[in-house]
Amino acid sequence: MDFNGVIIDDEPIQMRAYQEILKEEGIEITEEAYLASLGMDDKTFVEAAYERAGKTPGTNKVLEITTAKTNRWRELIADELPLFPGLQNFIKKMSEEFALGIVSMAKREEIGHVLELSGLRDRFSIIVSAEDVQKCKPDPECYKIGFRLLDLARTHAGHLPMNHKDCLVIEDSPPGVIAGKTAGLKTLGVTNTVAAEALRNAGADAVATNLDDWMPDSMRRVFV
Repeated sequence: MDFNGVIIDDEPIQMRAYQEILKEEGIEITEEAYLASLGMDDKTFVEAAYERAGKTPGTNKVLEITTAKTNRWRELIADELPLFPGLQNFIKKMSEEFALGIVSMAKREEIGHVLELSGLRDRFSIIVSAEDVQKCKPDPECYKIGFRLLDLARTHAGHLPMNHKDCLVIEDSPPGVIAGKTAGLKTLGVTNTVAAEALRNAGADAVATNLDDWMPDSMRRVFV
């Protein structure tokens, strides 16, 4: 599973935090520019924003901004954790029959923060974050790493090795769907961030409007 836009409904919050912080640097972040940057990690996002504005960040400026963004994001979700409706129930019922992992371009500290607050940490066997990869989505590196780690976790638990057909990617963005498909995995797009057509055009094998509508048996019927 992806994280932002799949587990936590915080794409608008991430955008707002960046808009506030980068405005102080004389850089405007439009909704169109933000959505065009889905799949990027924070460092790449900030560098791209500076490039679009025809500016060059000073020494340590990118780190300064990404740190400020995380701090502002924490403030914005402090009063109410914006998980998608039914998401906790979906994760609970799926984790009882399948091994789950998170593959995201978010910082590990942000992923960990949400999982601890929501009590969902134990539901996931592995986490792949921005710190674990060299290339952002739509590059398939993150999902190739995720597949290997999830397979390792399963074999350590006594299960047979996985085949690629046994592993499903759940994504909310076209770059994420492309990353999953290019890694040789089936993908389920969820229309939390972009329209179904965009997900299908990116190659999603199926599209959902609400993940909690899905049961383990329906996952098997559609994807196995």
